[in-house]
Amino acid sequence: MRKSFVHGVGGVLSADIAVPDHDRELEFYSTILTTGNSPLWRDDLTNNLGAPVIGLGVRIPEYDTLPLQWMPHFQVADVAASVACAINLGGKEIMHGKSEDGQSQWAVLSDQFGAAFGIIPVVTNESETAGQNERFGCISWLSLTVPDALASRKFYQHVVGWNARTIEVKGGEGHSAAFEMQRDNEIAAAEICQHCDEVGEIPSVWLMHLPVDDLVESIRRVREGGGEVIKECPEAEYVIVRDPIGVHLALQAG
Repeated sequence: MRKSFVHGVGGVLSADIAVPDHDRELEFYSTILTTGNSPLWRDDLTNNLGAPVIGLGVRIPEYDTLPLQWMPHFQVADVAASVACAINLGGKEIMHGKSEDGQSQWAVLSDQFGAAFGIIPVVTNESETAGQNERFGCISWLSLTVPDALASRKFYQHVVGWNARTIEVKGGEGHSAAFEMQRDNEIAAAEICQHCDEVGEIPSVWLMHLPVDDLVESIRRVREGGGEVIKECPEAEYVIVRDPIGVHLALQAG
């Protein structure tokens, strides 16, 4: 079962980025996400239920240390322990929020290959935003392609608390390892793959997959809005795109 958007250790409920040319970026994302007769997103980038999922912030000087990439927020059992573990395994601490008494509240980290992500305490399941059969905007999947998938698997197992399952890779010479990162040994939250020639120019960043109501129209709007389609995967009904300032993400049929 694939489900990134979930409460609990290893689940991800949100992602954010701080960008230059904020007005242009906001127009781009609000245009490409709000396609179809039943859009899954609103033009303020909340989902169609009004819940905040992705945050597009202004790149003020305070955020100059943040990489220019979408950063998913992973829920972990212990923020301080995850920070220490990430550093020990070759990652970096970019920002670290603490309370007045020094308790860790959140952090922004990067792994050993430069992929940035946030960590937050587990969010309690107090209010589900939608029923099981309702369609709404969320982070539906996460994928990461790195030079050493085995090392990356170990990093995220220890830092986030995921389990890992080896998955079969079809085609792609040199694409020798792929892992489905799971919660509770059954709910798949993300995928980590070995870099290969077929991947091309896609960098080692966390690609968040956002569902849209009309993928074909969203692709048209990406190009019209100054973005670029990097890779199309018609069999899986998703595309990897680069926005006008060079940030990567994936759009998929909702």
